[in-house]
Amino acid sequence: MKNLLEVNNVVKNYGDFRALNDVSLHIPKGCVFGLLGPNGAGKTSLIRIINQITMPDSGSIILDGEVLAPHHTAQIGYLPEERGLYKSMKVGEQALYLAQLKGLSKAEAKKRLKYWFDKFDISAWWNKKIEELSKGMAQKVQFIVTVMHNPKLLIFDEPFSGFDPINAQLIAKEILQLRDEGATIIFSTHRMESVEEMCDEIALIDKSNKILDGKLDDIKRQFRTHTFQVGLHTDHPKEVEAKLKENFEVFPSNFKLLNDSLTMNIKLTEGNTANDLLSFLTSKGEVQHFVELIPSANDIFIQAINKNN
Repeated sequence: MKNLLEVNNVVKNYGDFRALNDVSLHIPKGCVFGLLGPNGAGKTSLIRIINQITMPDSGSIILDGEVLAPHHTAQIGYLPEERGLYKSMKVGEQALYLAQLKGLSKAEAKKRLKYWFDKFDISAWWNKKIEELSKGMAQKVQFIVTVMHNPKLLIFDEPFSGFDPINAQLIAKEILQLRDEGATIIFSTHRMESVEEMCDEIALIDKSNKILDGKLDDIKRQFRTHTFQVGLHTDHPKEVEAKLKENFEVFPSNFKLLNDSLTMNIKLTEGNTANDLLSFLTSKGEVQHFVELIPSANDIFIQAINKNN
C-alpha cells in the first residue's frame, strides 16, 4: 500500500531540549493511524511540524510523493486538542470564513456546510455565537470545519474531548466513514479503547523517540503471552489444578461464571499448544470458558513505556 505521509528522520529541538529524536513514520493511504504516547513525549511537536506551524531542525516530510510545502495546507485538516473557534463570531459566518481560507469558494462552502449541518442536525445553530453553545456543540462545529474541504490528510488530536458517549460514537462513525471514502487519518488520543476500535496502525513515541510502530494486529502478536482464561466445571478441582501445574503455568483469575466452576489463567509452556491444553481440560470436566487473553492497546502502551523507562 502506498504511503500518503512519510516522516523521515525528523529532529526538533527547543533550545537544549530535544522534542523529537530522529523520528520516522510511514502512514499508508486510507488508514487510521494512531499516534500515541504519554504527555510530553513529542506527539504535539510532530503534529505541529506536519501542519507547518513549526519546522524540523533536520529531516523531511513527504505528503503524497511531494516534499511538504505551504500549498499543502489546503490538503490537510487539523482538529487540535485546544479548540480554536472565535467565541464571539456566529457559527455560520465563522464556518464560511474558515472554508474560504482552505480554498473553497463561498458558494461551494455554503453547499458543503449545508450538507454537514443537515447531517448533524444543527442547522438551527447557524446564527448562534460559539459562546452560546455547549462545549460538545462547539466541538461538532469544529469537526465540520476540519473536514468540510475533503482533505487528503486529517489530523485529530483528542477528537472526543467534550463529547458525551452518544456524540463520541457519532464522531467515531464519521471518522471511519471518511477513511472508507479515501481519507488518511492521524488519530492522537489517550483513550485506548478508541485505539482498539478505530486504528489500523499505530506508533508509540516516548521521551522524543519512536519506540514502537506497525499494524495494530501485528503488534498485538508481538506482545502475545499465550495465556488463556479458563473456566472448568469438575468434581475434583484441586486434583485438576495440581495436574495442570505440572505442565503449564497456572495463575489465579477472578472472573465470574454462573456456577462454582474452577477459574484460572493458564500460560502455555514451551512444547505445549492451545490444543494440548484444551484436550487436557475436556478430559477432566466440562469446559465452560476458554479465551486467549490478547493484550489490549492499553496493555501494550503500559508495557512498552515501562520497558523504555
